[in-house]
Order: sequence, then C-alpha cells, then structure tokens
Amino acid sequence: MNIKRFGRPAVVAVAAAIALTSCAANEGATSPAAEPSEETSTLSGTLNAAGASSQGAAQEAWVASFQTANPDVTINYDPSGSGAGRETFIAGGAAFAGSDSYLKDEELAGEFAMCVPGTSAVDLPVYISPIAVIFNVEGVDELNLDADTLAKIFKGDITVWNDPAIAALNADAKLPATNITAVHRSDDSGTTKNFADYLNQVAPSVWTEKPADAFPFQTGEGAQGTSGVVDAVTNGVGTIGYADASRAGDLGVAKIKVGDEFVAYTAEAAAAVVDGSPLVEGRADNDLAIALDRKTTDPTHYPLVLVSYAIVCTEYADAEQGELVKNYVGFMASEEGQTEAAASAGAAPLSSELQAKVAEVVASIK
Repeated sequence: MNIKRFGRPAVVAVAAAIALTSCAANEGATSPAAEPSEETSTLSGTLNAAGASSQGAAQEAWVASFQTANPDVTINYDPSGSGAGRETFIAGGAAFAGSDSYLKDEELAGEFAMCVPGTSAVDLPVYISPIAVIFNVEGVDELNLDADTLAKIFKGDITVWNDPAIAALNADAKLPATNITAVHRSDDSGTTKNFADYLNQVAPSVWTEKPADAFPFQTGEGAQGTSGVVDAVTNGVGTIGYADASRAGDLGVAKIKVGDEFVAYTAEAAAAVVDGSPLVEGRADNDLAIALDRKTTDPTHYPLVLVSYAIVCTEYADAEQGELVKNYVGFMASEEGQTEAAASAGAAPLSSELQAKVAEVVASIK
C-alpha cells in the first residue's frame, strides 16, 4: 500500500451544526500537504460535508489546519450522524460523507448526485476509534462486562445493576440495586451499527438482530448523536451507554472480555484489530471497506471498534469539488492528518500500509 499526501479540501455542511470554519485561523500545519509553502495555495472554494458525529473533534482539527494552509478554502462539516450524512451525500447535499459504517450494497447500486452519471462512490477509512462502554453508577468505579451480559443489558433482559450476571463478573464491586437505564442512539448511527455488529458476532444467541444503523429494540432510552448519549449517561442515574471513546470524558468506562481477560480500550488495541482484519469481499478494488474481526481472543486487541469512512465519488460532476475533496480527504488520511486526529480525538492512526492504500485511491479521484 503506497500512500501519497495531498492538500485539503472541505466538507459538507447541511445545517450549520458546527461552524468549523472559524477554527482555522492560527493553527500550524506541518505536512507537505498542509504547510504553507513559499507559493501561495491556489485552492479555493467551499466544501460541505456531513455525517458521523464521532469524527467531530478530528474534523475540527483537520479543518483548522487545512484552512490555515489554504485560506481561500472554506470547509463545513455537519456532524448529523452517519445515516444522515450518507443520505445527504447521495442526494447531492454534501461533497462527501463521514460514516461509521460503509455503504450498503443497495446504496452502492443507486445513483450519487455529486458523481458523474454511471460512476460510483467508494469507502475510504480515515478515522479509527474504540467504542467506549460508558457508565454512571453510584459507588462503582470499575466495571467488567462480557459480550453476553452487555447484550442482555441493552436488550433489556438485565434490568438492575446487582443482577447475578453482572455480580459474577465484578466480585469486588459494590453493585447497587439501582435500575439500569441503557442509553442508545435515537438517530441512525454507524456507532450503533458497529456496537450491534460486535454483539451480534460475539453474543449471537442474545443479540439476534442483524446489525443496522438503527437501534433494534424498544428498550432503554434514546438520545440524539454522540453528545446526546454522553449527556444522558452523565446526567442520569444508573446509566450506561456507548460512544466514541474520544467523548468518554470523566465517565466510568467498562472493560470488555477478550479471550480470557477483561480489556480496557486503547488506540493501539483498536488499531491492532483493524490491521488484522480483511477488506469486505465483493467490492470494487478501490473500495476499502473493512470486515472487522470482532471474534478475536487476543487480549492485545480491542474488538469493539469503529472505522469511520470518508465516502467519496470516484469522479465528480463538478471538477472543482473533486479537486477539493481529493486534497482535503488526502490530508485527513495523511500522516500529518492522522497525527492531528490522534492528538485532538484520541484516534488510532491508520497504519502506514492503510494510509498508502487510501492515498492511492485518493490520487485517482477526478
């Protein structure tokens, strides 16, 4: 996989959910793609993008750096959620989508309004992050959960914190008789799909529903976006939820069982799972959707992970938009862009091999 670096264009804004454009002013850039050279940047225009809220902190850093190096470019990113982002991109309201789940087969079979008719879109991994199981339970600082127990909590089969199944995994914890409030995403979310995919693969006898962007059960409490889940867990009593690890803050974070050990998330453990996973079969050679190995028993891996993609046209009907996407997404996936995402959001950088694969595809965007 050979990686190349490119400048950075902009993303789609649908609402004005985050006015990232103002963040750009005084932040330095260090990569060849980003740093101002003796020649003034010739890139100009506005890129609007929408999608995964998990990418929010990373997008703020990427936008700031890119716009500093390219002052005539405006980038807007609306963290409306993966499902909404894909819909916006498909309809032509965004130059690319951020999505924590790759395009569905039925989406790939359709038309993309921003793309040249007869061409398609591809999934490019740009952001890797653990999904944290966050909790707020009085008197409980540490929590161990296996996949079966976690699935039963979110399915509504386990309803109190001192349930024998939880107690058996946490012999030293003083678990209260408090009711469990399991908080899930109310919007279509790639984080939900990744969470459900993990449970469906590792605890299939409990989590029998096929993974999807929509939460499948009429249980618990729904909240809009990553911030909504974090707020609900923070402000509730006896709460548990799932969210991009960059947003866990001071909340308790459960360890999950991998093999015979309970494992806390780390960026390195998340990256290890991705590096050990194959690409999804049956896709175009330039589509880099990853089939994550959720069933690993290697305790150096953290299988509850999401890969967030930039979904882009292979050929844009508007060549100027294509050039901006090529530069900006190329920057996001570059060594510098990945370093910035790690610093700002705790993301796991793409491996050099995966960076190279993404750069090769980015270079072919028209």
